[in-house]
Amino acid sequence: MLNSAAALAMFWTMAFAQTEGPVAYEAVVAAEAVAKEMVQEAEGSIVAADVEASEHLEGEPDWRASARLYHAGGGGATGNDSLGCRPIPMRTVAVDPRVIPRRTKLFIRETVGLELADGSRHDGYWYASDTGGAIKGAKVDLYTGHGRASMRPIMRLNMKTLSITDAGDFDGCPPAWET
Repeated sequence: MLNSAAALAMFWTMAFAQTEGPVAYEAVVAAEAVAKEMVQEAEGSIVAADVEASEHLEGEPDWRASARLYHAGGGGATGNDSLGCRPIPMRTVAVDPRVIPRRTKLFIRETVGLELADGSRHDGYWYASDTGGAIKGAKVDLYTGHGRASMRPIMRLNMKTLSITDAGDFDGCPPAWET
């Protein structure tokens, strides 16, 4: 609900920021109708995402794995992942392919709702597209982005055991975040 109120306030501010003096009643009613529609669309997309995620939240996970974090730069990851793709921050996961097959779309319960650098929230979906020499057995390496600071939002999960569900397979490279 807070997001709805924030969207309404932001729209209201943008709609009437340039006005000087009284605002026509019709303009206020039209702005409120547009704002209400925007809020309903936003809430609808959140509900749709929640329905998909809720099926993965129930039941036993397919794997339990210890989390590690890695980043680009400063001695971290460089170049492409093991599929030849550019790693996507907060989406790419390095796995031991003998435990979790590459090209598996993963749902990691503990990452749902994590606040990302841009203020959005993580949906819990990650993509097993990388491997690593230190990733042996039930371990996963979560790619956080460029630089040590990129690990800050997810640092509390470092060295913790995660509940991971197989959410299907993917072709090509992991998708970038939609904005």
